[in-house]
Amino acid sequence: MKNDPKAKGERSEAMVLAALLRSGKSVLRPFGDNERYDLVIDDGEKFSRVQCKTARRVGNVLKFDTCSSYSHRGGKKKDYRGQVEFFGIYSPDVDRVFLVPVSHVGTTSASLRLTPTVNGQHVNVRLASDYELSFIPA
Repeated sequence: MKNDPKAKGERSEAMVLAALLRSGKSVLRPFGDNERYDLVIDDGEKFSRVQCKTARRVGNVLKFDTCSSYSHRGGKKKDYRGQVEFFGIYSPDVDRVFLVPVSHVGTTSASLRLTPTVNGQHVNVRLASDYELSFIPA
């Protein structure tokens, strides 16, 4: 199995798409790959754009980028504010998918905790379970 960044991103996008469909969402895909979003959720009243990301596990935390890097093209990092409503996060380490509103995270990176903090801190702590996509069984 290929493990280059593009292949890794395509796997994450496929897992997010599958989780959205299994949860009963209607999902649209843009033609080509020139948009800042990967998927669109159609809830019957409005469209919500989704940028898919791959999370990496560090201890009891899942970390993911909330910006794209254009350094390979001589540019800087660019966040997704105003261009997507959600991040669709797939973690191959725990094989789970999360749907995180862009307004809930920072502009460069974010984390989701798999377990509560040891010291009981709640401020600025995002529990992964609050964002996990569950599906409707058949």
